[in-house]
Amino acid sequence: MIANEDWWSVWIGLGLVAAAIVIHTLGGSIKWIAIAPQKWTTIGEAASYLLNNATRYLALLVLWSVVFGIGAKALGWRVGNFLAAFAILFAVTLLIYTLGTWDQASRYNLEPPLVALVLGLLVANLVQLPQWFQAGLRVEFYIKTGIVLLGAGLPFALILWAGPVAMAQAAIVSLVTFSVIYFLAVRLGLDRRFAAVLGAGGAVCGVSASIAISGAVGAKKEDAPIAITLVILWAIVMIFVLPLVSRELALPTGVAGAWIGTSEFADAAGFAAAQTYGGYAGTVAGITGSPDAAVQAFTLMKVIGRDVWIGVWALVLSIIATTRWESNGTNSRVDALVIWRRFPKFVLGFLIASTVVSLLAAGYSYDQYKKLLQPDVVAPLQVLRTWAFTICFLSIGLSTRLRDLASAGARPFYAFAGGVAVNLVLGYLLSVVVFAKFWSGIG
Repeated sequence: MIANEDWWSVWIGLGLVAAAIVIHTLGGSIKWIAIAPQKWTTIGEAASYLLNNATRYLALLVLWSVVFGIGAKALGWRVGNFLAAFAILFAVTLLIYTLGTWDQASRYNLEPPLVALVLGLLVANLVQLPQWFQAGLRVEFYIKTGIVLLGAGLPFALILWAGPVAMAQAAIVSLVTFSVIYFLAVRLGLDRRFAAVLGAGGAVCGVSASIAISGAVGAKKEDAPIAITLVILWAIVMIFVLPLVSRELALPTGVAGAWIGTSEFADAAGFAAAQTYGGYAGTVAGITGSPDAAVQAFTLMKVIGRDVWIGVWALVLSIIATTRWESNGTNSRVDALVIWRRFPKFVLGFLIASTVVSLLAAGYSYDQYKKLLQPDVVAPLQVLRTWAFTICFLSIGLSTRLRDLASAGARPFYAFAGGVAVNLVLGYLLSVVVFAKFWSGIG
């Protein structure tokens, strides 16, 4: 439990949650150090804000460097190289985060995680990065920590509030999309473990699911990066396709948000698409609903509905992989220790964080929660989560080379593309036809 990356993401994530709660009970808050750029209009405003808060940003860099550095040391990484690379990642992330707070950012889809992905991809495929810099590109470490922090902002009450419709739609999409991609991949001759990674990438939360399932089934090292590359490529395509098609169909904002949540493959890209469509409300003739409804429906479908399937697929597939997918082709008996070793521990961290914050919130009225717990505990942890995710997506881009996808051949692309087609059609039918009344009432 001290030499495993999964566990260190749990210790770091829950440690930050615990620190936020303890400091809150003492009458303080971690929001001073959990700083994020503010809205700005001119470059001068942005530069002035960064200079005036340089001490806080430096403190945040030190915090991340300490917690990640301790984990890196325990895991046997080269700490010097890791910290040097991480400092560069942090500085670039700060610039990306600042760009995302520009008052025109939503107009151009400049969401920080998306910009980080695209920038990383461009640099990685055009520039030869030094070998020592690779030490800081710990994609799984960052995203697993971010997922644990994500639990602090998703109390169980909110998940239950999503209702049977949202959860049922998410379940249908997750099961059908996974089955289609897995079936096509196996029929095309791909390894079953690789097929499972591709299926989870398309059915749940693309990047994090690919990483989680890769570890759960014991896939090859190169399987997750290929799946992640496909997720990123299709997620970027859908950022433009889904809002434009929804606009042509004049869908209500809640309905469009649900379709985006059902058919997108990455949270960051989906948020960008939902925010884009929400901006059409009141400005494009024929589009009804509130601007917030698109993001609310997307959140219910993608973040709360589909993303929680990471743990389900990880548990089920880890059992299948250890009992049936042996390299010699024969079945073996269930080995509980192997299943436990492959199960992604950060999912437990996510659930613990959600439970702890839910229990804490139970002692507050709604007004007290909004005035005290939300700004002092939940919001700062959400800021830290955004930092972790953005650093992760920048690392993904910097460690993803398109030539690796090309070397894998066309078969993974065909299998994933089949899932994309089914996802789009199924998402449309469920959001626009079957559950249209429900989603139209969101917001």
